Amino acid sequence: MADQSIGKDGNKKEIRQPVSMPTEGVAGFTSAWRSQLPVLDSKKCNGCLLCWIYCPEALITREDRSIDLRYCKGCGVCARECPVNAIEMAREGEQNR
Repeated sequence: MADQSIGKDGNKKEIRQPVSMPTEGVAGFTSAWRSQLPVLDSKKCNGCLLCWIYCPEALITREDRSIDLRYCKGCGVCARECPVNAIEMAREGEQNR
């Protein structure tokens, strides 16, 4: 599935969307065994969509960059790819401190 957007140079760019979406497996939600989770600072987010593109589990929504933590494995790819450090990895249970 692909959408069109216009880049800074004025040319149309194709934005690809994930082919599959996460679903609950036999063992339940995959977040039960992670040790870290991503925390998004929406004030820092510049909307580049790199987190959405690189998330290996397709858990980040394109529209508002919300993260479906039920399936997040805590790999940290989204945080590493964010050019403005809008996503930080927090230890499970410490994200609200």
